Parts: sequence; structure tokens; C-alpha cells
Amino acid sequence: MRRIVDGVWELRSGYVHAHLIEVDDGLVLVDTGLPRRAGKLALAIRRTGHDLDDLHTILTTHQHPDHIGSLADLRQRTGARVVAHRADVAVITGELPQPVHHWVMRLSAPFLKAAPSPVDHPLDGDGPTGVPGITAVHTPGHTPGHVSFLLDRAGGVLFAGDAASAVFGRVRAAPRAVSADPALALRSAVRLAELDFQVAVFGHGTAVTGDAVSRFRDFAARHR
Repeated sequence: MRRIVDGVWELRSGYVHAHLIEVDDGLVLVDTGLPRRAGKLALAIRRTGHDLDDLHTILTTHQHPDHIGSLADLRQRTGARVVAHRADVAVITGELPQPVHHWVMRLSAPFLKAAPSPVDHPLDGDGPTGVPGITAVHTPGHTPGHVSFLLDRAGGVLFAGDAASAVFGRVRAAPRAVSADPALALRSAVRLAELDFQVAVFGHGTAVTGDAVSRFRDFAARHR
């Protein structure tokens, strides 16, 4: 567990991060990490000084099982409302199987099975999430319904999910091998440079906590 800014924590779930946001009426979780990690996430939430019962919304960045692995379990434990982009809903609910784009995904599939979960609030694009102060930004490519989220505090906090990552502060696009449309994923990552934010956190990689948008604009300049 790591505090990023006031009211925002990074919760580690194996090799992937979930993020907890304190809002006026409780807690919001961005992604749920790997399967069978709900208990560990609940413990991490308690360590922030909150209770799992305070969790009322789960924002999902995309359908991949390392990001929604514990979604069904946490929704059952808390009754939290699940928000996801409509283009990813059928996979999250189990109506469609998880797409496989690369042999790495095929090999990992038996170990990364996410239980189906209902989606309570489907998103159609950019705009409100139902949580005041948090806006959805549709960033397709890694998956058709990938969504990043922008929190309007601390100069702006971007929750990039897998639309981008950062290694030693250098922003990178989503890995081509596990992206449904790598060219579109790159354009989505470049588009994030048009937003205003000081902090960026990722599903994988190290958070950037100062003038993060400049790192994205450097990335965009390299890829335009």
C-alpha cells in the first residue's frame, strides 16, 4: 500500500495495481487486481483507516482478468456499483469469453480466470462516472472499452489503467502483444497528453507524482 496524494492510495495486487480514492460519501476503487485477492485488498483498505463497507463504487479500466480478477468477489462483499465501458461489458459479465491476442495470454489464461460480474453502470464514452469529481476518458485500443479516469483534485490525478505505463518516469504505451488494436492504443495514449493533471498512476509501473502531464506530452511528441 502506498499513499499517492491525500485521499488516494495505490494497492498492490501481485504485479498489478488497484487504486483507492476517498470521496465525500465513502470510497471508490479503480480496478480490483488479480483473482482471489479480495481479502488482501480488504486488508489494505483497512490499513488506510477505512472499512470495506465504505466502498460504494468500483471503476473498471478494462476487461483483462488481472484488472477485474477480484471484481465479482468485492461486489458481492460490498454491494458496490460496478462501472465499465459498454464495449467491455459482455466480457466482464461472462456473456463473451476473454479475447486472446497473443500466446502469452493463452498460456496465462488457465491461471487468470475472472469470475463474471454484473455491470451496473455502462459507459458510452467520455463523461460522468456517477461519482462527482471523477470523469471517464475513453482510451480504446488495449481493449475496445478501455477507460482512463481523471480525478479533479491535487491538480488532477490520472488513473491510466493500461492505456499507458511509466518506467523510471518515462511514459510508454500499452504493450502491443496484449492489445486488441495497438495502433489505436497508441493514439489513445497520445490523447491523454491533451488533458490537465499533475499526478498519473498506472495498472503497471511507477506513479508519476509531479507535473505528470509533461511526461505524457514528451511521449506524445515522440509518437506524432
